[in-house]
Amino acid sequence: MGVSLRPPLSARIHAELRGAILSGRYAPGDALASERQLSERLGAGRHAVREALKRLEEAGLVRISHGGATRVRDWRHSAGLDLLLALGADDDVPPELELARATLEMRACVGADAARLCAQRAGAVQRAQLRAAAEALAAERELLARNAIYERLWDLVIEGAANIAYRLALNTLLAGQHILVFDAELVADELGDPQAIRAMTTAIAAGDAERAGVLARALLQRSVPGG
Repeated sequence: MGVSLRPPLSARIHAELRGAILSGRYAPGDALASERQLSERLGAGRHAVREALKRLEEAGLVRISHGGATRVRDWRHSAGLDLLLALGADDDVPPELELARATLEMRACVGADAARLCAQRAGAVQRAQLRAAAEALAAERELLARNAIYERLWDLVIEGAANIAYRLALNTLLAGQHILVFDAELVADELGDPQAIRAMTTAIAAGDAERAGVLARALLQRSVPGG
């Protein structure tokens, strides 16, 4: 007997309502139907509807007023990066959100400033490790192995930046591999220029924060569509 992989009813209700909110079918301030009405329309029990609404509230998409209407929030001003991860797991995300482009632009912005901060804050050991990683990458001919070194190099940059928000942002991007898989193919334009990578790490090692940030942005921007 096969195991059903269909998501629970509450998850399907949550996804349907979330899609309606994100696509603009429900505008900020609009009231959702009551639990009873949603139960009748969706053919679901009140518990499943209540659980779905609670998840929407936790994501910053609605505000539940006990005894009153559940109203849609302006999610662009109330949601967080956890919504980004949740969206990436779905196949029916509104295309106008352009998740892939947004994720790569965020990576470029965070990475550029992390390189700038790393040039200011990294210790001698971290600077040496970055230089060594850049040289190892330049010597490596196999693309997958080069990408593994590159991932380690950026982990060192983030560590050297000593910014917990940037560390958590990187963790979020890596956790969201269902949005984008940061593999060698995706960042091929970056991996194909070891001299640019070496120049960035050299600037960091020299403590040239402004140049490090500029070079990091130019490097990471290569993977942004239209960048």
